[in-house]
Amino acid sequence: MEGLLAPMEATADPARHFLGTYLRTTRAVGAAIDAGLFEDPAWVTAWDVDFAGLYLDALEAHRRDPGLAPEPWREAFGTRAEARPEAHVLLGMNAHINFDLPQSLVRVIPPEDFADESVLAARRRDHERIDTVLAGRVAEEDAALQAAGSRRTVVDRLAVGLNRGSARVLLRESRRRVWANTSALHAARLRGPAALAARVAQLERLSAARVADLRRPGPVLLRLAVTGFGVTLPPDRPR
Repeated sequence: MEGLLAPMEATADPARHFLGTYLRTTRAVGAAIDAGLFEDPAWVTAWDVDFAGLYLDALEAHRRDPGLAPEPWREAFGTRAEARPEAHVLLGMNAHINFDLPQSLVRVIPPEDFADESVLAARRRDHERIDTVLAGRVAEEDAALQAAGSRRTVVDRLAVGLNRGSARVLLRESRRRVWANTSALHAARLRGPAALAARVAQLERLSAARVADLRRPGPVLLRLAVTGFGVTLPPDRPR
C-alpha cells in the first residue's frame, strides 16, 4: 500500500483517497492486534491480509484495464476525479465491505469452523470488534480528508457531528449485513462451487447497484444515513 500510494499522490490519482484511508486503517488494526483487542489475533491477521488482497487485486486490475475490475469496484473507481475526497472513500468502502468482505470471511472461516458454535461465535465477536477500531478512526479520517482538499460548505460544517455519528451507526449496520451475507455464501458453498459462484455473482450485482446509486449527486454520507449501508442477499431458492 505504501509503495502504491506515493506515485498515486504524485499524479493526483483520485484512487489515492481510499488507499490512504485504507493504509491508515490497516495500521490501526495492526496496532489493535498488538494491543490484544482480539480473541484470536492470528486469525484476525490472516483475515486482514486476505481482505486487503481483494482490494489490491481490484486496484491492480483497474490500473491494467478498468474493465477487468469487479463490477462494484468499476463503479467506485469510475467516480468523477473532481468529486470530494470523502465520496471516493465512501464509495470504495461500500464496494470493499459489501462485495469483498463476505467473500473474505468465507475464505478464512472453513466449513468446520461454521459447524463449531463456539469457534463461530468467537469469529463473529472478532469481526464486530473491528468496529471499535474503525469508529475510533472517524474523526481523524475526517480531518485527513479536509487536509486532502475536501471542500466544506457551511451546511457541511454544521453536519460534521451528524456525519460522524452516522458513520458509527452505519458501521454497525454494515457488519450485521455482512455477517448475514457471509452465512448465505457459506450455505451456497456447502452445495458446491457452482452454487457459490452464483451467489457471489448475485452479491456482485447488488453491490455494484448500490455503489452506482450512491454516485448520484448529493452528500453521500447523509444519504447513507437515510437509506442504510450495505446490501442483503435475498433468500436462496435452490433448484
